Amino acid sequence: MDEQPDYRARAAAGIAALQRWYHPGTGLWESTGWWNAANALTAVIRYTRVTGDHSYREVLPVTFTAARLRHPDFINTYFDDNQWWALAWVAAYDLTADERYLTAARTIFAAALGGWDATCGGGLWWNQDRRYKNAITNELFLTLAALLHQRTPGDRLYLDWALREWEWLRGSGMIAPGGLVNDGLTAECANNQGTTWTYNQGVILGGLTALHQITGDQGYLRQAEVIADAALRALTDARGILAEPSEPAGSVGDHPQFKGIFVRNLHELHGAADHPAYRAFLLANADSVWDNARNPADEFGLRWAGPFDAADASRQSSAAEALIAAAALTAPGH
Repeated sequence: MDEQPDYRARAAAGIAALQRWYHPGTGLWESTGWWNAANALTAVIRYTRVTGDHSYREVLPVTFTAARLRHPDFINTYFDDNQWWALAWVAAYDLTADERYLTAARTIFAAALGGWDATCGGGLWWNQDRRYKNAITNELFLTLAALLHQRTPGDRLYLDWALREWEWLRGSGMIAPGGLVNDGLTAECANNQGTTWTYNQGVILGGLTALHQITGDQGYLRQAEVIADAALRALTDARGILAEPSEPAGSVGDHPQFKGIFVRNLHELHGAADHPAYRAFLLANADSVWDNARNPADEFGLRWAGPFDAADASRQSSAAEALIAAAALTAPGH
């Protein structure tokens, strides 16, 4: 039998490479954008929690102080951007028990409420221009509300919003009959048949898993499994390696960030559903990142099936999520 790879060491190498882009003066990762930095921070936090390696723990308070100088309270005009930061600070709170991180997440949630109105029967707008209601913004709101409920004794407000968001999202038409989530709604409030980005299949898994944990209702897990299974069928290559729909043309802009978000949330679902196919998928993707999408500096490219193309903090933090998930799945006792 082949010896199991040392995924912990591989994750450590990936995070060490990621931190070469980190700039303490700004609290951000050079070569990538504002919301992407929240995901890089989340990857560092998850690495720390999974491995017990606290080498990068100081990134949390440094980023908390420095990055908010760019956007006070981590809030800009995009409701989705803001909620990525909120989820990062929830993760930071879970790691440190520092209440200021949870307070920051609650402040962002309160600001997000301003994005909800009755257009299309409810839901949050993408940004303050109020021209587009899309999946990711509402999936983030669902997940954030559920996580804040779990961390707020005696809460009803956050849970009510989580349940309200799910009822709206489920009825919005953005979840297509085949299980995949399209990007958003038309001006007439219909599914716009927009690209089924991997992160739109991912974030909703985290929200549904949290609702299952809160309520014990297996229906949330079944819905999450429908979406996850559809993604594993439709958004992978012949070897089961995750591929963004835009990859054949070369992903640009934010796209390189997306796959790590899917993997992170699939790992959360696996923790509740314990699905052998999800474990096999996560390990196969971690192996392919390391074997096929890495350069000699332990930097990871866009295409997890290879070949390596280029390096930046978005590609790195995204691919590192696969290695972190594999390290968690193969840790002693798992």
